[in-house]
Amino acid sequence: MRADELNKLLRGELSAIETYQQALEKERADFDQETAFQQLSSILRDHQQAAVQLRTEIQRVGGTPVDDPGAWGTWSKIVMATAKLFGDKAALKALKEGEESGLKDCEDMLQGGTVPREVQPLIANLAAQQQAHIRILDELLTKL
Repeated sequence: MRADELNKLLRGELSAIETYQQALEKERADFDQETAFQQLSSILRDHQQAAVQLRTEIQRVGGTPVDDPGAWGTWSKIVMATAKLFGDKAALKALKEGEESGLKDCEDMLQGGTVPREVQPLIANLAAQQQAHIRILDELLTKL
């Protein structure tokens, strides 16, 4: 597996971190102790941990980890700015779309047959986390 494939996943994680931070910043003052806020904070921590794991793996295969989300970061800023105008439901939908995109990237890599055996558990774990995040976001959306 080449470092650029892992960097694609890392860019997605960095974008997710940025997007969740924006969403949480909007809610922090009013909802810091609410369950939904805590769930989103937990998802943010998952993405931060995934970024660390990906950076480590990229370095292990001899690559240089990216340090910004690139175009995904710009997209997340636009999406979250729009979501802030239209409320919490739009923000949660945007977060869910990002999770679904990340899940698709992981699944494509795993099904493509190019993932070395030693990296498969990492990517499979990322996919499982994204599936869990999607379930949480779906639950939050049904409560709005």
